[in-house]
Amino acid sequence: MSTLTSSFHVVRYSAANAVADFRATYTWRSWTFGWLGRMLAQVTFFATMGLALHSSASAHYLVVGNAVMTCVVEAMTVVTSSAWERRQGTLPLLAASPARLIWVFFGRSLQWPVSGSVTSLVALLGLAPLFGVVWSPEQVPVLVGLVLLTAVSTYCVGLFLAAFVLSASQARNIVSNVGYLVMMAICGVQVPVSFWPDWVGVVARTLPLTHTLAGVRGVAAGAGAGAIVQQAAWAVLAGACWLGAAAVAFARLQLHARRSGHFDFAE
Repeated sequence: MSTLTSSFHVVRYSAANAVADFRATYTWRSWTFGWLGRMLAQVTFFATMGLALHSSASAHYLVVGNAVMTCVVEAMTVVTSSAWERRQGTLPLLAASPARLIWVFFGRSLQWPVSGSVTSLVALLGLAPLFGVVWSPEQVPVLVGLVLLTAVSTYCVGLFLAAFVLSASQARNIVSNVGYLVMMAICGVQVPVSFWPDWVGVVARTLPLTHTLAGVRGVAAGAGAGAIVQQAAWAVLAGACWLGAAAVAFARLQLHARRSGHFDFAE
């Protein structure tokens, strides 16, 4: 069996666990009226702040940014859910297995970017028009692609952070929250990236959200296909780099566990 095929099987079996976890966590009622309702309320809150400024442009900016942000919030839950493996005592078995940890953990929490994409699309297509952001039928497929790219690429950022949280699981919620709050602050969600000093802009451009969100705003503004594809390409590159960094971090973690012969499970 080739390495690519075996990695695919690892992701597939891990994703089956992700589906089971999601079903155990939510019913359709609790997801719809609990999680989705909460996220839509958050988007509405920030968009209403734009209306309070008596600026339709501000309302448009905030509703689009925060609607896209919802999938990032959920994708970053991978930081927390990856730490569950430590609590459940499965890490020694995973470390001893021939499978690479990166593919185990990539599949293990795939429920979050999938669910987050649905949340974000509901906000963009159902809520944003109430604030004056209207999408044409031709724009919807592009919008769907950019949201999926946002969720998956920021999921790769979360995987990188998760590799370190496995060694300090007490910090899982802090790291997850700080991770998405930093992106919310500097990636153009609430204010343009240009609002910040130049060095912050450099950091922001290493994060996929900066580029995918610029692409979504370009779709809303009727920008040409070339500009949107360029932003998507930058997001793919950034996401790939974060995934590569996560792979290295997980490999080092797995090597350390094999050499030491154990994982520390103390909380």
